[in-house]
Amino acid sequence: MASRLAKEEGWLAEHMLILGITNPKGQKKYFAAAFPSTCAKTNLALMNPTQPRWKVESVGDDITWVKFDQQGNLQAINPENGFFDVAPGTSVRTNPNAIKTIQKNTIFTTVAETSDGGVYWEGIDKLLASGIKLISWKGKEWDPKDGEPCAHPNSRFCTPASQCPIIDPDWESPERVPIEGIIFGGSFLSPAKDVPLVYEALSWQHGVFVGAAMRSEATAAVEYKGKIITHDPFAMRPFFGYNFGQYLAHWLSMAQRPAAKLPKIFHVNWFQEDKAGRFLWAGFGENSRVLEWMFNRVDGEGGPQLTPIGYIPHEGALDLRGLGVVDVKELFHMSKEFWEEEVEEIQKYLEEQVNADLPPEIKNEVLALKQRISQM
Repeated sequence: MASRLAKEEGWLAEHMLILGITNPKGQKKYFAAAFPSTCAKTNLALMNPTQPRWKVESVGDDITWVKFDQQGNLQAINPENGFFDVAPGTSVRTNPNAIKTIQKNTIFTTVAETSDGGVYWEGIDKLLASGIKLISWKGKEWDPKDGEPCAHPNSRFCTPASQCPIIDPDWESPERVPIEGIIFGGSFLSPAKDVPLVYEALSWQHGVFVGAAMRSEATAAVEYKGKIITHDPFAMRPFFGYNFGQYLAHWLSMAQRPAAKLPKIFHVNWFQEDKAGRFLWAGFGENSRVLEWMFNRVDGEGGPQLTPIGYIPHEGALDLRGLGVVDVKELFHMSKEFWEEEVEEIQKYLEEQVNADLPPEIKNEVLALKQRISQM
């Protein structure tokens, strides 16, 4: 309903987190990010940055409503009062701020229950005390030999955002917060290893195309059919309230607003794997290194290097100090063969799913990407 109302009234209602990041000089910028469910949205929104003297604060982790103010700035609010997030995989190691937030006043759905009245799920990284048994989400005593998870893959916790230890001071501000960057991303299987760690869109129109072309591993929250890659444009597949082609045209129309100060658009891939199936990137709090590069790019800094798919960090522009051995070449590897297949798949999807409603600007972005890839 919100996405439809936003279309009619000239704003955007999106499946996005909002975070504020402050650099060591005290300068603060806000970013919105669209990831499909279970693709580390909440981990990013509630991050503990590893970069020294950088600070991350959360405005929200799920829904963003954005409108232009009279000066042309894109201002955002989180319309939700709390967090409603996937429990499996949430632990002190992966998301300490989420664990702190859910210690009280929290509702859990379809998780496992411990025999002493606690909750439990896959990836919680908490040892059970001797003699404690688990009651699965199906209401029966759980035995790992059954081959079923103790908690439903889409089990959730619902908790007040005000309990979050890093909630942004302006998270309920009626003036909203200014968005200077938008991030798209997902959880990819190994064929997407040629999608680099981070890249910046070439323009607003190109950024809208990047959002339209989003693909991710199917999850328990959206038509889960096993480990397959599905199209999830703008991470909005379950939430579109009207024609997708018109939705793209609506996004594109933002560039026509008088004095519009459009945010930069980025794409990230936290989940690249090497040949042994190990993640190439450390992730979690180390993602603050990528946020730092985006922060600098908003200011026109950060050493961009032009590639056929967008700008990536120039050698040395991404701070990797203290990470040990990092295979930067693999993190930013882009094969011509992969991207030739990728652009064909994107074109096929848009032609079949959007068809005559596809805006000409998006058609042109497909053709432009094909041309750039042909010259790799």
